[in-house]
Amino acid sequence: MSFDSLSTPKLFFDKGTIRIEDGKLIRIPGTKYDERTKSLRSYGLNYSEIVEYLKKSNLDFVDSVPDFIPSPVYQMGDLVLRDYQQQSVTNWEKSSMRGCVVLPTGAGKTAIGIHAIQKINASALVIVPTIDLMEQWEKNISKYLSIDITQPSQNIRIGKLGGGEDDLQAITVATYDSAYLRASSIGNKFKLIIFDEVHHLAAPGYRSIAEQFVAPYRLGLTATIEREDGLHELIPYLTGGVVFRLGSQELSEQKYLADYTIDRIQVDLTLEEQREYEVNQTKFLTNMRKLGFKVPSMYNLKRMIMMSNKNKTARDAMLARNKAGEIALNSESKKDELQKILQENAHSKTIIFTQNNKMVYDLSNRFLIPHITYKTLKDERRDVLDGFKSGRYGAVVTSKVLDEGVDVPDAELGIIMSGTGSGRELIQRLGRVLRPKQDGRKARLVELVSKHTRETSTSVKRISALKKNSSIGVNPSRYGN
Repeated sequence: MSFDSLSTPKLFFDKGTIRIEDGKLIRIPGTKYDERTKSLRSYGLNYSEIVEYLKKSNLDFVDSVPDFIPSPVYQMGDLVLRDYQQQSVTNWEKSSMRGCVVLPTGAGKTAIGIHAIQKINASALVIVPTIDLMEQWEKNISKYLSIDITQPSQNIRIGKLGGGEDDLQAITVATYDSAYLRASSIGNKFKLIIFDEVHHLAAPGYRSIAEQFVAPYRLGLTATIEREDGLHELIPYLTGGVVFRLGSQELSEQKYLADYTIDRIQVDLTLEEQREYEVNQTKFLTNMRKLGFKVPSMYNLKRMIMMSNKNKTARDAMLARNKAGEIALNSESKKDELQKILQENAHSKTIIFTQNNKMVYDLSNRFLIPHITYKTLKDERRDVLDGFKSGRYGAVVTSKVLDEGVDVPDAELGIIMSGTGSGRELIQRLGRVLRPKQDGRKARLVELVSKHTRETSTSVKRISALKKNSSIGVNPSRYGN
């Protein structure tokens, strides 16, 4: 190339953007003119397209954008992919090494990511939602990848960003929060980005991570890519569309995951609970109508919440609604039913899920079951999970902490004491019991629902969302009443 300083476009990485200095100010798709610097500017995300455009236009240019961390050649250890995992990698390669893989919990998405790193054989950043996942990825990458120096293998050093760690290496694992804070300064350091639990990426704020990195190769991994707010529609722009998807039903039939059933058990509130529930629910509906709202839709509820700061009627309505919900979620009848289930399944490893920590502590004290919440210290949580894995504990009770982002030992029975109407939450909780059982037994997920309360419609909502989610492929016959 000939580089004329007055006319040759020069590309720089500048705080998460691509700055293009060009004497002729060539109009390049995806760029905008920056009056402050007298240059064109674009998201780091558009780096590959900008370079491709300049090359196709037969334009000479100076590219000072990449500053990829030097990477050794990686060799793969004893990590053989299953057929569907190999197909995932193949489809991703055919899609220019961009796109998302949607597989149930326990289907081995981490193995796919490790193979993607080895395929690229260049600097790679893995972004995860939790510190636990950061440590799990570090452990698995170190276990299966090593440096090929035509001599005895050497362990590779995995960098970390998050949890007090700030160490950039050719392969680095970072939390979403840390990647968000550092994207503008390290956005040109990695050739591959893997977004674990990629549905988080579409959230306001986190999406700027994908926009500021120039990495041409991107892989998203998740069990549930759809979001209730619809923001998952942004993911193809940020990291590529879905290149492979397989549900738990298909994997169960192929014996890669356990076969399963989902059962609903409805319980009656006590007379006192039912009376108090109806009083509060009636108060909520009455006040809602006083405010001019006809139905308790999600939109109307959000408006009432906003009004409740200054409007007493709205505040009383929301307090009454919350009280009614608390009665339904934490019913004594549910606890009695739980006791029966635990007695009938005394030899089954059981995870009990609740919507709030109050119920977690109550059940933990009542049944002498170890608990895990967001307040549980790291060492204590590890001890509980290790005890659950070894059989020292037959059951564990938790709120939302174990829904995702934690490597949970194999369980046979999941019991939902309370939850939201989210199909995603149900999918994640189902995934906690889907690992294949040695004796071929079915996994079982049971949800306890308070009759004649809003909980019945919440249950219908989440199971309907589950059936619609093609990554699960639920057969209606699997769902009992």
